[in-house]
Amino acid sequence: MDAHLTRIHEWNPKVNALVGLLPDDACRDMAREADARLARGDSPGALPGLPIAFKDLHEAAGLVFTRGSAIYRDTVGATDSVLAGRLRGAGALPIAKTNVPEFGLGSHTFNPVWGPTRNPYDLTRSAGGSSGGAGAALATGMLPIADGSDLGGSLRNPANFNNVVALRPTVGLVPTAPDSLPRLGFSVNGPMARSADDVALLLDAMAGPDPRDPGCQMPKPAGLGAPLTGDIGPGCLVAWCPDLGGLPLEPAVRRVLDRQRATLAEMGCQVEEACLDLTDADEIFLTVRRWRTAALLGPLLSAHRHEMKRDLVDEIEAGQRLTGADLARAFTAHAALLGRVTAFFAEFDALACAVNQVVPFDVNLTWPRAVDGVEMEHYIAWMKSTYWITTTFAPAVSVPAGFTPEGLPVGLQLVGRPWGDRRLLELAHRFEQANNAGTHRP
Repeated sequence: MDAHLTRIHEWNPKVNALVGLLPDDACRDMAREADARLARGDSPGALPGLPIAFKDLHEAAGLVFTRGSAIYRDTVGATDSVLAGRLRGAGALPIAKTNVPEFGLGSHTFNPVWGPTRNPYDLTRSAGGSSGGAGAALATGMLPIADGSDLGGSLRNPANFNNVVALRPTVGLVPTAPDSLPRLGFSVNGPMARSADDVALLLDAMAGPDPRDPGCQMPKPAGLGAPLTGDIGPGCLVAWCPDLGGLPLEPAVRRVLDRQRATLAEMGCQVEEACLDLTDADEIFLTVRRWRTAALLGPLLSAHRHEMKRDLVDEIEAGQRLTGADLARAFTAHAALLGRVTAFFAEFDALACAVNQVVPFDVNLTWPRAVDGVEMEHYIAWMKSTYWITTTFAPAVSVPAGFTPEGLPVGLQLVGRPWGDRRLLELAHRFEQANNAGTHRP
């Protein structure tokens, strides 16, 4: 605990990643209690004594619960979400929350309660989001592990921007309760860490069914958190499609990624140019997201419009204009897309593509207006490379891949077979050992 508090006092004033931090004495008291439990021979759990800061979208008893919104500026959690309770029960010591965008919307962490989170590799740049506080805290050594959530890229984008590893798990592997839309499946909870091995450790503590979560009922796969070996087996076939069939990528991103095809080949993978057919992914995701946002946050609009950012208001109102026919069209198209996912992964073991289409951008921007000269039509258009993958419901990992000449991190997104999370992490582990970019810290 002392080691992490030292890093927090050094780095948090610079990056603003942790919010609602408990006093040092309270943190040390938790650590002493953990030591006492170990001395008594109590079961230590999977995460004994590890400091953690839950994402400020998850309620945790005794910690702030602002959701990055002025509406909830003074709220403190009264109880634990299923995930927070599970990690606390595994021995992790909750000392703070990690900063998020307002209600987690958008992949750039800034809000009217706590302000922006800055990128530790360049303090003038964004740390991404919505798990931006988690990514920056990991990169700077303020935390050893971090939880996050991912709807359109909120685990993967900040992992990319902060040169750490994050897994968006298979839908249904990790509980999301309490969840007003428990079987919708587009938003998941998942792990972030500085290595694929640590991600596997945390995933094992997170995963598995809970009677309070009807969307998480499958048994946890055996051996999920065992130390990774990098065994990807013979003939691992990887589809290479950095731009997912034509998305704009900043040249600096494309240059880093282009070098990684050779890395995969040197690892023993068979690499073929091929791309999953993601027809209708854009309409599917945007329809579901807007409808979801309107359902969950629309009731706040009449009383709190003046306390909400413009992009949030626009999204709620777009969701309120949707019809039943619009939703039916999106869900029918999604069923067809999931069928294509099954067929694709019957042939390929993984898909390799960009995580972020851009490098970490100016922290003072609300969102990038253009990517490689192509105008972005809405506030999340610049992150189609993650939210299109969301529609597959498959596991996807962001793993460090390299740096631009300016020293800004770039990650590689690897997508695996649904329920193949463990095998995907083995591939990520093998890649990080071959590539080595993840060892460079700010």
